Amino acid sequence: MEEDEPELAAGLEAALELAPAVQAAIEQVFPSQDPLDRADFNAVEYINTLFPTEQSLANIDEVVNKIRLKIRRLDDNIRTVVRGQTNVGQDGRQALEEAQKAIQQLFGKIKDIKDKAEKSEQMVKEITRDIKQLDHAKRHLTTSITTLNHLHMLAGGVDSLEAMTRRRQYGEVANLLQGVVNVLEHFNKYMGIPQIRQLSERVKAAQNELGQQILADFEEAFPSQGTKRPGGPSNVLRDACLVANVLDPRIKQEIIKKFIKQHLSEYLVLFQENQDVAWLDKIDRRYAWIKRQLVDYEEKYGRMFPQEWCMTERIAVEFCHVTRAELAKIMRTRAKEIEVKLLLFAIQRTTNFEGLLAKRFSGCTLADGAVKKPEVPPPSANPFLEDETGTETDEIVIEKSDMDKPKKPKVPDNPFHGIVSKCFEPHLYVYIESQDKNLGELIDRFVADFKAQGPPKPNVDEGGAVLPSCADLFVYYKKCMVQCSQLSTGEPMIALTTIFQKYLREYAWKILSGNLPKTTSSSGGLTITSLLKEKEGSEVAKFTLEELCLICSILSTAEYCLATTQQLEEKLKEKVDASLVERINLTGEMDTFSIVISNSIQLLVQDLDAACDPALTAMSKMQWQNVEHVGDQSPYVTSVILHIKQNVPIIRDNLASTRKYFTQFCIKFANSFIPKFINHLFKCKPISMVGAEQLLLDTHSLKMVLLDLPSIGSQVVRKAPASYTKIVVKGMTRAEMILKVVMAPHEPPVVFVDNYIKLLADCSTDTFQKILDMKGLKRSEQSSMLDLFRQRLPAPPSGVENTGSLSLSAPTPEQESSRIRKLEKLIKKRL
Repeated sequence: MEEDEPELAAGLEAALELAPAVQAAIEQVFPSQDPLDRADFNAVEYINTLFPTEQSLANIDEVVNKIRLKIRRLDDNIRTVVRGQTNVGQDGRQALEEAQKAIQQLFGKIKDIKDKAEKSEQMVKEITRDIKQLDHAKRHLTTSITTLNHLHMLAGGVDSLEAMTRRRQYGEVANLLQGVVNVLEHFNKYMGIPQIRQLSERVKAAQNELGQQILADFEEAFPSQGTKRPGGPSNVLRDACLVANVLDPRIKQEIIKKFIKQHLSEYLVLFQENQDVAWLDKIDRRYAWIKRQLVDYEEKYGRMFPQEWCMTERIAVEFCHVTRAELAKIMRTRAKEIEVKLLLFAIQRTTNFEGLLAKRFSGCTLADGAVKKPEVPPPSANPFLEDETGTETDEIVIEKSDMDKPKKPKVPDNPFHGIVSKCFEPHLYVYIESQDKNLGELIDRFVADFKAQGPPKPNVDEGGAVLPSCADLFVYYKKCMVQCSQLSTGEPMIALTTIFQKYLREYAWKILSGNLPKTTSSSGGLTITSLLKEKEGSEVAKFTLEELCLICSILSTAEYCLATTQQLEEKLKEKVDASLVERINLTGEMDTFSIVISNSIQLLVQDLDAACDPALTAMSKMQWQNVEHVGDQSPYVTSVILHIKQNVPIIRDNLASTRKYFTQFCIKFANSFIPKFINHLFKCKPISMVGAEQLLLDTHSLKMVLLDLPSIGSQVVRKAPASYTKIVVKGMTRAEMILKVVMAPHEPPVVFVDNYIKLLADCSTDTFQKILDMKGLKRSEQSSMLDLFRQRLPAPPSGVENTGSLSLSAPTPEQESSRIRKLEKLIKKRL
């Protein structure tokens, strides 16, 4: 019995298994929490739930009775539902038949409505047919009447036009012709009709006849050969101009061309190439002649031509084109006779005349491409932007504070700029060569003046003075730039820029670098390369107060030249044509002034560094193993501090206007002095414990002096720059750590080696060897120490070979200084 029960349960589960969609629909319609209703019902789990323990089997009869009662209820419900579904099929068929009958009735009603709608539409069409016919008839009738009226007007207008043309009644023709042309436009779609085409041809013939007749009248009034009509312009010609406005534009252009040609015929005769007045020195007479002619035209012919023809401006523009061609031709022929003053005189008078035209005329008649209108440069904030409307004799002063001055608004563009003066551009090489010569003489005068006057006097109250020649140079530069931009904004500006570059470099080398004080050493005079050489033991003469002030003055001048050259580059780019902007580049010249600044700072650093060398040498030669007690700072420290207090205040006061370069001086001095101090520290051997303590005290004293270096000897105490402070703290702390390692006992060796690695973070065996020498250890002891040191070194990073000289941290100050010096040597060698 027990063996058959699992087979029976499996059979029931297979029989009652429903599709997932059916099961989901049942759960949605009849939601239930009863475990018996679940699709995954498990009888064993259900029984275990009812009887979790053996004690619960005591209630088995009660549970069985409940299940049997539930089964009976389910049987009753199933029986009721089955009986209720007996008549469902018959009721469904009856409902379907009723629905089909209702659909048939609805379809019949819709068909009736559609038939009635079609009948209504047909009835409406029959009612509105007559109304539409009347509307079409009215529209056609209106069009026919309008067309007939236009035809009548056209026929009558053509007849009147032909009659008035024969009688030269141009006043009436001007109004009538425009009307006839407008009416004829309405018949464009009727040109297939012979009569309409004939009228159109008559209008064209009348227009041609009018054009030829008006040209003949003007030829008679203003013949190409001979003099003008004595009686002056007539009303007939004035009306003829009104007719020409309606005719083909070529008629108007022909009238204007012939009149202007006849009006300027006298000019071509008076200023022929072989005439004395045709040369540049009498160019004023050309412009005076056209002024008189324009006044004469206004008095005699001002009312003859319509105002919109702008005849006065057209005459002036044609005069400019003729003058430019004539001047270009005569200058090509007599190019050898052109001098700078003569060329500038002619250009100035020409540009003045072009400015006069701009004030009088709007430039509306200028042909496309005939004159290139200058572009408006953006507002600039450089010291070159000043009043540029003056002549070339104006004196201009360039100051550093010009950058803060309000700039004057730029004058409006001149549409006539270059309309005549363009012809001078091919000959501006004369001007460029002249400026090249003048600038060469100016540089030579600067050199001679510096030699004659000597270096500037020390001036510690107002800071380092900029050399006066610097301002004079840039004053002349601006004068040339303004003058050349008025002459041309094309290739001549590029040529002038090349000249500027040439003499900026010459000024940097001849005036600035050439006058830097020379130091005398065992190797002879100082050169750019030897500036960076640091040979121990070489004696370098200390600079005097005047020489220090001169170096600072040259540095300030180079800094001013650097800033002003950048502003000069920006101004040149504003002046030159947009297509040539990329060819303006003064970066090389700015780099040259940067090199002068770097050399000047290096000289100052070298001077102070050399002054401290004897004190450091004395430190390394002292018998530190014999020092018995720690006292005040040593004499060599006092000597170093004395040299610093002598030089630094002078340099700071003379570089007050260029504070950033004083900071660079301090940083470079720290980068040079600290590694040198550490190298001399290694030479102090052997050192006793007391000697190391004394050196540590001296090192701390030097550290405090170096931290106070930027404001030493100043009444106003300023906080040193963070970049400088970081260098001093890092370098001098290393020196202190070296002495602390020396002071530490070397027994036990492991502790000593670990302490060294921790304090110095330096895995170099050379440095460790120097520390052992300073402690005075014997070679045998040093050998065992070095072996232990190599064993205690931390493992190198993967991929890096252990060469015995690895660094655990950033490069030391002496390494940084050495790399900087090598870089500077390479730069100087290339230059």
